[in-house]
Amino acid sequence: MDSKRLDYTKISPELYRSLLHLERFVHSSGLDSRILNLITLRASQINGCGWCIDMHTKDAIAEGEEPQRLFLVSSWREAPQFSKREKIALEWCETVTRISQQDVSDDLYDRAIEEFGEAGLVALTAAVVAINSWNRLNVAFKAIPGTYIRREKSPDRKQP
Repeated sequence: MDSKRLDYTKISPELYRSLLHLERFVHSSGLDSRILNLITLRASQINGCGWCIDMHTKDAIAEGEEPQRLFLVSSWREAPQFSKREKIALEWCETVTRISQQDVSDDLYDRAIEEFGEAGLVALTAAVVAINSWNRLNVAFKAIPGTYIRREKSPDRKQP
């Protein structure tokens, strides 16, 4: 097993506090927590962040998500277990996460803005930005998957 390289939360508490501030915005934006759990899991899968996959799977189950749906997140397009709204959020998440590989199409934008509205789409995009930031930090500094212990629901739960 690889060992953690460094604890960025201790090296740069300012960075950590800034990301927590973004998390607070996302969690107070009115976005459904089920959608937040799905997109954080999906972005973490795309980015190969084992620490975040572990965390978001544990959190989603603790918050009442069906494990079967979590098993299907990577193949959400084929799974009837996801609502239209969830599928649009997952597609938005994948597209924004892979922004260097593909543009956000007008079709996707139109469907997302119709489903979420302007403020909701900004919040959804901020959630994707936040999880991508956490993923990149945790992958770069090798946060160890399986070490997350769920505490009371709080934006502070992101700390590896």
